Amino acid sequence: MKGKVHKYGADVNTDVIIPARYLSLSEPAELAEHCMEDIDKDFLKTVQPGDIMMATTNFGCGSSREHAPLAIKASGISCVIAKSFARIFFRNAINIGLPLLECEEAVDKTEAGDILEVDLSSGKIKNLTSGIEFTARPYPDFMAELISTGGLIEHTKQRLAGRRS
Repeated sequence: MKGKVHKYGADVNTDVIIPARYLSLSEPAELAEHCMEDIDKDFLKTVQPGDIMMATTNFGCGSSREHAPLAIKASGISCVIAKSFARIFFRNAINIGLPLLECEEAVDKTEAGDILEVDLSSGKIKNLTSGIEFTARPYPDFMAELISTGGLIEHTKQRLAGRRS
């Protein structure tokens, strides 16, 4: 995956990723229309399919709502890179097929607007703007399979369909 970086600071919580006033929405496209609007008014005007979100520490803290990773994924973000993630957000993101990578060095040496190329299978992150390369720990096989199939529900559907054949 390859995209432009949208960079944020520490403690980006689920309430700013998708404000609580939109929790009655359930369609990913509708959620995406409000993604990050309370922290970055220009996010929806500038995000392009494949772009990459980046933050410092404790990304996705707050409530355990699945709406937050759904909104990010539906907005076109292909991957989120941070120094650390709230554990429930991390699990929710994997469950819906949104890849997350923890890589402190990449966060420290990447600026908003830089172009990154990410290889999830190897954990390689290349900043095409600066030419610097980083390595995050790649996913274990079972998690990589969940992400590649689009999340837990799609993975389960595929496994069940395979048993019926």
